Parts: sequence; structure tokens; C-alpha cells
Amino acid sequence: MRNPTKKILVLIIIVLLAVGIWLWKFPAAKKIAAPLAVPVKVATVVRQDVPRTLTGIGSVLSLHSVAVRPQVDGVLTKLWVKEGQQVKEGDLLASIDDRSIRASLDQARATLSQSQAQLQVAAVNLKRYKDLSVDNGISRQTLDQQQALVDQLKATVQGNQASIASAQVQLSYTQIRSPVTGRVGIRNVDEGNFLRVTDTQGLFSVTQIDPISIEFSLPQQALPTLQALVHGNQAAPVFAYVDGNAEDGTLLGQGQLSLIDNQISATTGTLRVKAVFDNGGQKLWPGQLVNIKVQTALQHDALVVPPTVVQRGLDGYYLYRLKGDKVESVPVKMLFQNSDLNVIEGVSDGDVVIRDGQSRLKPGSQVEILKDTPAEPLEVAQ
Repeated sequence: MRNPTKKILVLIIIVLLAVGIWLWKFPAAKKIAAPLAVPVKVATVVRQDVPRTLTGIGSVLSLHSVAVRPQVDGVLTKLWVKEGQQVKEGDLLASIDDRSIRASLDQARATLSQSQAQLQVAAVNLKRYKDLSVDNGISRQTLDQQQALVDQLKATVQGNQASIASAQVQLSYTQIRSPVTGRVGIRNVDEGNFLRVTDTQGLFSVTQIDPISIEFSLPQQALPTLQALVHGNQAAPVFAYVDGNAEDGTLLGQGQLSLIDNQISATTGTLRVKAVFDNGGQKLWPGQLVNIKVQTALQHDALVVPPTVVQRGLDGYYLYRLKGDKVESVPVKMLFQNSDLNVIEGVSDGDVVIRDGQSRLKPGSQVEILKDTPAEPLEVAQ
């Protein structure tokens, strides 16, 4: 009995030594305590004026674009302007050979002089016949015939004067003048070409660049707002951008809302709207596609936060506000929102609010503000 007992004791001692050596060489890993502070990004509530806007895509259109065509047949003798040149209304653009029309005008004037001479003689004879008719020196029939001749010659003179006026109009057509102020387009004909009235191509076009208009479409729900803007005391500002919007696009110009179309499209549920822009810098070009922003209102002294600040809960909107190193939940009222900002009520100007990391927060949670995102006021593009 002694030998087995000793063997057991020796075995137990060996096991205990082995366990001790194991624990000494491989100590138990220490548990890493979970961090108490939640890393978050913050923003500051700012008070500023916030414009209310409607956006759409529009096409730039010229207020006046004229294809210059001949009104009489003839040889193009002179072009007085170059392609791309700016011209004013009434400027001489081109000349057409006018020799044939001048000859017709001279002929009409000669015919008028002949008719006037005949009328003068007939009028003198009529006066003589009237004097003789008092004493029955001539018959009544002769007097009536002379009166008819005078009336006929008067009508002939009027016809000759109309022919002269017509020839003068035709002569004026040989001097082609600009009907509008604008920019000359690409020339389609050269000097020496024979022009016809039936030519559809024309010489070139003259397109007004400044001022210029933009036509765009907006949802039919915006009709009451647009009507109020059009009939208001102050014209609604309209902004045109290319390659983006107010945040990342290039501003091409600022205009004014001028016209709402007289009907809504039944297929798309939109209505066409037109705005007029001053275009002295010629940044807007006919046919160009642009992004449009219509300022419908301006809310003064609004409390503004980034759109990621406000959260939606079962009881409405709320946000987390920083209080020391902890956060508190604050219910807010949403007054206006878009992709850039939220206008709210329920907080104060200068409050520091959480804009990222809300999913791990609850009221009273301790937070750590990330060093690379200091609390800065929100900048809103106007």
C-alpha cells in the first residue's frame, strides 16, 4: 500500500510543478478594457441667411436670331462684315448689284414727269371748258369728257408715284442691313455669287448675345411660387451654372425670372419657364445646356447645421449636442432641408453638435472629438 501511495503523491507533485511552470512561462493575457469615449465628428450651429431655391436644367436661347437672306435677286458685290463680328441694328452687312433697279427707278420717275405734264395740260383745258360752259360755249358732254380725262391722269400720276416708291423699296433691298444687334455667324456665300430670293440657305445669321435668355422646366407644384415671384415687386434672381451647381460648378451669370409658359405639359407634369440674363462677358452661348437655380425666398437669421446632424426617430427629429465630454439628445423641428444644409429650431447659435458617429451614441455617452475635424462653422454657398 505504501508504494502506490508514494507513486500517487509523486505524480501529483509532478503535475502541480508542470502547471506552475506553464503558468509561469505563459501567464494569462490581461483583458483589454473597452474604450469609454466614442470618437465623433462635430459641427457648430450657425445663424445666417438661407436662400430657398428651385433647381433645373435649361437651354440658352437668343432673344433675337435672324437668318439674313436677300429680298431681291442680284449679284453679291460686297460683304461689309466679317464672321464673328459684333454688329448693331441698322449696320450695313452686304451690297447687291443695284444697276437694274436704279434704271427701273429712273424710268418710273420719267413716266411720272410725263403724266404730270399731261395732267397739267388737261387741267388747263378743263378750266377753259368750265368758263365756256357758263355761256353755253361748249356742250356739257365735252366738259364731262375733259373732267374724266383729268381724273384719269390724276390716277395715272398716283400709279407712277407708287411705281417709284416700289422701285425705291427694291433699291433699299440691295443694301442689306442688320435687323438686330448681335454677332455675325459663319458665312455661307462669297462675293460674286448670284443671290435669289428663293435661296433658303441665306448669307449668314445674326444672333443677339447680350442680353440672352434661358428656358428651363420645373415641376408643376412650383407654379404658385413662380407666379408669386413673377408678379412680385422684386424680380426673382436666377443663377446659371455649368458642370455642376453652386457648390462645385462655374457661375456663368445671374438673371431674372421673366416668363411662365401658358400651359403645363400633360406628359411630364412640368411647365416651361424663361429667365433673361445680362451677358456682357458672353459666358452664355445659344444652345448651351446649363444648370439653373431659382431663388424663391430668403430666410433671415436661420439656424443652420449640416444635413448629417439631424436624425429621424420614432418621435420626430433630434440631434446630439455636446455637453462637456458627454452628449445629450435634443429634439428639434425641421424647417427646411436640402442636400447641403438643414434649417432647424430647438438649438442655439454656437451649440456644438455631433455630425458623424451618432450610431454608437445614446444620451449621456462620453465622446472623443477627432482631432482632424475641429468644430467649425458651416459654410453655405449663396
